Amino acid sequence: MVKTSRWVRWTIPLVLVVVWLAVGGMLGPYAGKLGEVATNDQAAFLPRSAESTQVLQARKAFERSETVPAIVVWTGEAGPVTDAQQQAATRAVAELAGRPGIAGPPSPAVVSADGDALQAVVPLAPDLGEELPAVLADVRATAAQVPDTRTQIAGPAASQADLADAFSGIDGLLLGVALGAVLLILLLVYRSILLPLVIIMSAVFALGLACAVVYWLAAEDVLRVDGQVQGILSILVIGAATDYALLLAARFKEELAARGGDRTSAAWTAVRRSAGAITASAATVALGLLALLASDLTNNRALGPVGAIGIVCAVLATLTFLPAVLVLTGRAAYWPATPRPADTEGGGHGVWRRVAALIDRAPRRVWVSTALVLLALAAFAPGLSAKGVPLDEIFVSDAPSVGAQQTLGRHFPGGSGNPTVVIADADQAAQVTAAARATGGVASAAAVTSTGRPGPGDPLVVDGRVRIDVTLEAAADSDAAKDTVQRLRQRLHTVDGADALVGGYTAQQYDTQATAARDRSVIVPVVLAIILLVLVLLLRSLLVPVLLVATVALNFAATLGVSSLVFEHLLGFSGTDASVPLYGFVFLVALGVDYNIFLMSRVREEALTHGTRRGVLRGLTTTGGVITSAGVVLAATFAALMVIPLAFLVQIAFIVAFGVLLDTLVVRSLLVPALVIDIGPRAWWPSALARSGKQPAGPVRH
Repeated sequence: MVKTSRWVRWTIPLVLVVVWLAVGGMLGPYAGKLGEVATNDQAAFLPRSAESTQVLQARKAFERSETVPAIVVWTGEAGPVTDAQQQAATRAVAELAGRPGIAGPPSPAVVSADGDALQAVVPLAPDLGEELPAVLADVRATAAQVPDTRTQIAGPAASQADLADAFSGIDGLLLGVALGAVLLILLLVYRSILLPLVIIMSAVFALGLACAVVYWLAAEDVLRVDGQVQGILSILVIGAATDYALLLAARFKEELAARGGDRTSAAWTAVRRSAGAITASAATVALGLLALLASDLTNNRALGPVGAIGIVCAVLATLTFLPAVLVLTGRAAYWPATPRPADTEGGGHGVWRRVAALIDRAPRRVWVSTALVLLALAAFAPGLSAKGVPLDEIFVSDAPSVGAQQTLGRHFPGGSGNPTVVIADADQAAQVTAAARATGGVASAAAVTSTGRPGPGDPLVVDGRVRIDVTLEAAADSDAAKDTVQRLRQRLHTVDGADALVGGYTAQQYDTQATAARDRSVIVPVVLAIILLVLVLLLRSLLVPVLLVATVALNFAATLGVSSLVFEHLLGFSGTDASVPLYGFVFLVALGVDYNIFLMSRVREEALTHGTRRGVLRGLTTTGGVITSAGVVLAATFAALMVIPLAFLVQIAFIVAFGVLLDTLVVRSLLVPALVIDIGPRAWWPSALARSGKQPAGPVRH
C-alpha cells in the first residue's frame, strides 16, 4: 500500500508535467499565429445598431467594386502648383491603372482652393493584406514623378498600412518584452534561478493553450479578433498566470517548511488553501470581462470571451502544472534560498512587519488619511476626456498617413478624404442634397453618379436609394465635424419621404462615442455586482465585500484623476479613445480586487484562529511580499503594451499599470487593513466570525 501510494504521488505530477509539455510543444506556436485570423479593419468594430453602421452596409450597393481609397497629395515646393504640374500629376496616377493592387482608374488631379496643392484618388483592392505596403510604395514612387512637388499618401489605405505596421511586432516584440520584464522582476525579488523559469513556463503554456482555443474559434467565425484584442490577451494571460503562480508558490514554500520537506503534502495543502482565492480572483476577472458582452461595440464584445478564455487557461496551468513541478523539484525550486520553519509563522519581510505595526498603532488615522489622498486624486477624474483620439494622435510615433492627412486638411476642406455619406430615397435626392448644402459646417454635397464618384449628372439609383457624399468644412475627426453631423441628421431626418441615413467616418466616431457612454452606464454596475457576489461567496460576509468594492472603485477614480493629468500635460493627448475608461475599469477593478481577495482570504483564515485584529496583521505580513511582487509583475506586463505605438494601448497600459501599483501599494497595504481593524469583528457581519470573541487586546507581536 505504501509502495502504491508512493508510486501514485510521483506518477501523477510526472504525468501532468508531460501533458503540459505536450500542450506547450503542440499549441505554443498558436501564440504567433493569431494574426492569421485577426482583422484590423476598424469598420468591423462599430456599434451594431448605430445609424452609421446601417449606412456602412447600405453604401456597399453603390460601389461598382469594393475598393479602399488612397489619396495622393502633392504640394508645391516653390509656391503654388502650376498647370503643368497638375497635368503631370494626372498622367502619373493614370499610369497606375491595371497594375497589381489597383482596383480601377484613378481620378484626375484637382487643385486646392488656395492653389498650393493637388490631390487624386487611387482605388486599391480591399484584400491586399501583406501586399498593401508594396502597392502603396508603387503608388508613391509613380506619383513622385511630378517635378518640384512633395508627394504624400493619405486616406483609408494609408491608415490601414500604418495600423498593420504598428501591430506587426505584436507576436514577437510584445511577448518578448512582457516575458523579459516578468523574468527580471522574479529573479530580482526571489533570488532564485529555477522558480522564475517554472513560473514563466506556466504562463507561456497557459498562453499557448488560450491562443490555440481562440484561434480555432476565430477560424470558425465564432469569435472576432483584432490586433488590440490579440495584444491584450497576451498581456492578460501572462500577468494573471504569473500572479496566481506567485500566490501558490509562496504558499507551497510555507507548507514545505512547516512539513519538514514533505513535497506532496505541501503541494496538496498549498493548492487546497490557495485554490479558493485563485479561483475567486479568476472568476471576478473572467465574469467582469464577459460583462462586455452587454456592449453594443463589436470589439468590446470580442474582448469579453477572448479574455475569459485566457483567464481560465491561466488558472488551469497554475493549479495543475505548477504544483506538479513543485512536487518534483521540492526545495530545489527555491535554490539558493531555502524554505525555513520561520516562514510558517507569518514573520514576513521586515518592511511588512513595520507596516503592520504602523496600522496597528493608529488604524483610523491611516485609513482616513489614505482615503483623503485618493479622493483628492479622484477629483481630477472628470478632466479625462473620452471624446475620442484625433487622427493625428492615434499613432504615438510619427506615421506617414497622419502627416499626409494633415497636409490634406491644410489645403482642402477638412473633411476631404473622409466624406460624410448620406443614403436617401431616390425621389427625394434633390431635396436631401439641397438640405445638406444648407447645413452649417458643410462645404459641399453631391450625389454619386454612374461613374462611382460624386459630381454633376444623374445620380446612381440602387433599389430606389441614392448615395450623397457630403464634404465637411472641419477636419473629419474634430468636435466641430461631429457637431455638423448632428445638425445634418436633424435636418435630413425632417425631409419628408427621404428616410435619410447619415454615416461615414465622422458619424462613426460620434456613434462610437455615444455607444461607449451607454456601455459604461450599463456594464459598470454589472461588473461591480459580479465582483460583490464573488466576494460575498468567498468571504461569507456582506460588509467586508462592500468595503472592498468601494475601495477598488475609489482606486479606479484616483487612477483616472492621475491619468487625466499625465495624458494631457506629460504625454500630450487631447483625449482618450471612447472605450478607454470602460476597458480601464474592467481591467483595473477586476484585477485590482485580486489583491484584496488574496489578502482578505488569508486574513479570514487567520482570523478564525487568532481573531480579526491579529488576523489582519498576520495576513498582511504573510502575504505582503508576494502580493506586492504580483502587483509589480502585473503592472510591468501591462506596461509592455506601450511598445505598440498606438494611443489606445498606451493609455490602457498606463491606467492599468499605475492603478495596479496604487492598489497593491496603497489600497491593499494601508486602506483595507486599517479599515477592517478599525471596524473590528463587525466587518465580518453577518457571519459567525462577526460574533467571535477572539479579539486580543494590547500590542500584537507580528
